[in-house]
Amino acid sequence: MTVRQVVESADVTAKVGDIPSLERLLGSEAALILAVEVGRSRLAKALRQLLDEIRPKALKGEVLVSTMEPGALLAQVQKRLAQQDQPRLRAVYNLTGTVLHTNLGRALLPDQAVQAVVQALSAPANLEFDLQTGHRGDRDDLIEELLCELTGAEAATVVNNNAAAVLLKLNALANRREVVVSRGELVEIGGSFRIPDIMQRAGARLVEVGTTNRTHPADYENALGARSAMLMKVHCSNYAVTGFTRSVSVAEVSEIARRHGLPSAVDLGSGTLVDLTQWGLPKEDTVRETIEAGADIVTFSGDKLLGGPQAGLIVGRADLIRKIKKNPLKRALRVGKLTLAALEPVLALYRSPELLPERLTTLRLLTRPQAQMQLQAERLQEVLQAAVGEAYTVHTAAMFSQIGSGALPVDQLPSYGLVVRHAGSGRSGRALKKLEDGLRQLPRPVVGRITHDAFWLDLRCLEETDEAAFTQQLHEWVA
Repeated sequence: MTVRQVVESADVTAKVGDIPSLERLLGSEAALILAVEVGRSRLAKALRQLLDEIRPKALKGEVLVSTMEPGALLAQVQKRLAQQDQPRLRAVYNLTGTVLHTNLGRALLPDQAVQAVVQALSAPANLEFDLQTGHRGDRDDLIEELLCELTGAEAATVVNNNAAAVLLKLNALANRREVVVSRGELVEIGGSFRIPDIMQRAGARLVEVGTTNRTHPADYENALGARSAMLMKVHCSNYAVTGFTRSVSVAEVSEIARRHGLPSAVDLGSGTLVDLTQWGLPKEDTVRETIEAGADIVTFSGDKLLGGPQAGLIVGRADLIRKIKKNPLKRALRVGKLTLAALEPVLALYRSPELLPERLTTLRLLTRPQAQMQLQAERLQEVLQAAVGEAYTVHTAAMFSQIGSGALPVDQLPSYGLVVRHAGSGRSGRALKKLEDGLRQLPRPVVGRITHDAFWLDLRCLEETDEAAFTQQLHEWVA
C-alpha cells in the first residue's frame, strides 16, 4: 500500500462496526499500563463513556476510521482522566496588586505555620487532651495564653471566621436585647453579609444612632434603655467617609457603656497586632490599643493583617469570654486542628516583632521595596514579550498595590510591574480578554487585571523565589 493509500484509508468515515469493543480496548498493552495508574474499573468506566459518545456520531458519519484506533481512543481517555485529576483548588500567581485578595485566599502562611499544618495532618495531636493531667482539655488552651500575651486581654477564644465571631458574640451577650451601633458603621463585610443581617440572625435588635457621616456621644447616651445589652463599634471595611464627619472613639463609647453597666464591643475586622507605621505602612488601630482604650470584647480576623489562617478571634474580659464559650453556637463555629496548628506559630512570630518583615509572609509582601519590583519587571519584560508575540506590547511601569480585604481601604502602596497593550488597531478589549484567559489557563494560572485599556501584572506578590518557575512557564507558553 502506498503512502497516499494509507492517508486515504485513514480519512475514511467510520461505521459503527469499526468501533472497537470495550474488551479489546481493555486488553491492549496501552490500557494495561494505564490501568496500573488509574485502576481498571475507572478506566473501563471512562472508555465505556467515550464509546457511548462515539456511536451516535458514527451513525451520522461524523467519525473517521483513524480516530478509532485503540491508541487514539486510549489517548483521549487518558487526557480526560488527567483533567479529572486536576485539583479544583490550585496555586495561582496573584499579580492583581491586591495582597490580601479574598477570592485568592487572603494571607499566605509563613513556613513555620505550613510545617505545623503538615505535622497536624500526618500525626495525632493533643487537640483536646491535657498532656499535664492526662485529662480532656480545651482546644482554646492551645492559643489563649499567647493571644492574651499579645493583646493584653484577660481571655480569648477562636471560631472559624470573623463573621462567626461577631455572630457568636451577639448571640451570647445580646440575644433578644438591643445593641447600639452608629449608622456610619453598618458595613457590608463582603459577599453581601451585612452587620444588620448578622445581628438579626444572632437574635439581637439593632438600634441605629447618629447619621451616616456624623455620630456624637449623646447619640449613644440617648439610645440606651432597659433592653440595652451592648454598645458596639465596627471597623469600616472597604470604604472611608471623609469631609464633614464625626465619630465617637472606642474610649468614649467604652466609658458610656461602663457608666451604664453594659459591655462595649469592637469589631476590628483586619485586627493587626503591631503598629504598622514602623515599616512605613499606614496607621491601623491594634487589638492591644483597642483593649487599652476600654473595649470589653474585640473581634478580628486571622487571615488579614494578622497574616494567619482563616479564623475569627475573640478577646476581652474573662467573664464575657466564659459566657461566649458556653453558648451552643460555639461548638458549631469552632475551628479544627489545622486552623489551630497554623494559628499558633503565626501568633508566636509576634513575640519578636523586629523579625516580622522577614518571617511573616503578609508583612514581607506589604513592605517589598518598589525598586526591587522594578528590577524584577525589567528581568521579566522580554520574557513576557516573547510569550505574547507581536500582537501585544509589554512595558514596565510604576503602579499602586492595595492591602485588600477591607484593611486600610483608601491607602495604596507604591509598586511596579508589567503593562500589556494590544498592538493592533481598533478596539483592544477582545484581544486583552483573550490574553487574560490564556494566562489563566496556564498550569499555574496567572491572575492579573484589565483596566485603562491594558492588562496589568503587579509584581508585588511574585516573590523572587517563585520567579524562575514563573519564567519557565512563560517560555513554554505561546499566547
